[in-house]
Amino acid sequence: MPLPRLTIYRHDSESRALITLAGEIDLETAPLVRETLKRCLRDGIRTVDIDLTPVSFCDCSGLNAFLEASQHTTTAGGALQLHYPPPTLARLVELTGSGFLLRGLPALQGPPPRREGIVAITPAQLPAPLHSAPHGPASAAATGGVL
Repeated sequence: MPLPRLTIYRHDSESRALITLAGEIDLETAPLVRETLKRCLRDGIRTVDIDLTPVSFCDCSGLNAFLEASQHTTTAGGALQLHYPPPTLARLVELTGSGFLLRGLPALQGPPPRREGIVAITPAQLPAPLHSAPHGPASAAATGGVL
């Protein structure tokens, strides 16, 4: 059985969640991203920070999942922010002009910065500490399609 191409970790703190995605976000894995973000709203989460540091690739399916989640989160009175997008996603956001919908993306002036090594979200970027245990790595097969 092949390993999942996307791993999802979720840490909650009251009405805030940090979701760390690792791997590739594409047509096959974007439904996992969508379901994870929908579940946050169902669980009462209204502020979602998404750490994309370990994401190696994200195509338009992933961008669409983030835009949809941003719209749902905003409608529910919350906010969704992307942190450290991979160059492929940064370029898609630049080409589509959709950065204003994803508040965590910096203004894209010129080429995206090189991503060398792992960059973590610092406590200054996340004002509320996260205390709960991660939900763990998830895959559609392991969870019956539900995260």
